[in-house]
Amino acid sequence: MKITTATLKEKKEKGEKITMLTAYGYPTARILDEADIDVVLVGDSLGMVVLGYETTIPVTLEDMLHHTKAVRRGVQHAMLVSDMPFMTYETDKSKAIENSGRLMKEGGAEGIKVEGGAEIAEIVSALVKANIPVMGHLGLTPQAIHRIGGYKVQGKTDESRQKIIADAKLLEDAGIFALVLECVPESLAEEITAKISVPTIGIGAGRKCDGQVLVTNDMLGMNAPGFQVPKFVKKYADLTPEIKKAVEKFRDEVKQGEYPDKKHTYE
Repeated sequence: MKITTATLKEKKEKGEKITMLTAYGYPTARILDEADIDVVLVGDSLGMVVLGYETTIPVTLEDMLHHTKAVRRGVQHAMLVSDMPFMTYETDKSKAIENSGRLMKEGGAEGIKVEGGAEIAEIVSALVKANIPVMGHLGLTPQAIHRIGGYKVQGKTDESRQKIIADAKLLEDAGIFALVLECVPESLAEEITAKISVPTIGIGAGRKCDGQVLVTNDMLGMNAPGFQVPKFVKKYADLTPEIKKAVEKFRDEVKQGEYPDKKHTYE
């Protein structure tokens, strides 16, 4: 069954949990799709996971287009959502529509994700009116990392909590089809999930959201050396040591003349 915005809303209404993971290329996308993940997100986290940046801020629209096209080729059943990168949507409605439209028309995305609340509500509304499905993102918003002052839990003070709740309602009114809540207290995520009609998808937001998302590389243990995995990440595999072990075995067998052997040689 093809997953759509309507499917996701039905899942919330029925109390069925939604699953979302990131992909940045064809092979991973195909695996996620075959594993019946509901939503595949081409996250701007590719800046750190694939391109080696320290934050998501340097990621360009062309980067997102390139990776979205690759992921599109591997996805048939999941809904494909692509992140709008920093400064491609925040300041101008026409620019936001044009850039989002490129991710859909050229990249093959079936929805886009933007970060922020009241400050972008009018832009979200304009996107929806242009028939562009929009997923919101509140709490810890990585594109605002320098303003926030680091990767830390949001919504812990009453003022911050109330702002996130208000922003969630504004985004719902603007027409989002789902809302990512990142690094917020479980009680806040539970309250928002109960107050809005669209699905909430948590990442470090506790157990009460309508669904969950993780960066695939994090949950597979495929991180760069020294990367500090957030508390909310559960490692379902630890592939980095296994990959390193395989590479080292290849290196040794080549140096010792053991590879290629007769089995792997044409006669």
